[in-house]
Amino acid sequence: MDDGWIQHGKVRARSGEGELEITVEGLTTQAKYYKPLIHEFFRKAWRGARPAWGEYAVDILMDYVGDPPWIDLDNLAKAILDAIKGYAFHDDAQVARLLVERRAGQRERITILIRPAEAYDPNVRPVRR
Repeated sequence: MDDGWIQHGKVRARSGEGELEITVEGLTTQAKYYKPLIHEFFRKAWRGARPAWGEYAVDILMDYVGDPPWIDLDNLAKAILDAIKGYAFHDDAQVARLLVERRAGQRERITILIRPAEAYDPNVRPVRR
């Protein structure tokens, strides 16, 4: 069964209904690690949605196991937004709403959900898969 995911290394993504969901498996305390990893995925594997204009809502969710990692969430957000710029949207100035959250999970990963700001629903969160 094709669930729409495209994967390259530790990164996978899928798009549909105006949304783009990206997951990065594993965690590191170095936020700068994520930018080249995600950028390489988009450059080498992504054939999905193209960047568009308009305002966006972006949720960045860090799932961890055990003790929370020692990482500044603002640095993580900057690295992620820089990595998806040019693929999800043209410029990170288009982000009208940004949620960055650290939470206990069943596996270590980063989940990013990008959708048009007008479609934002605070009750919608990426599903753990």
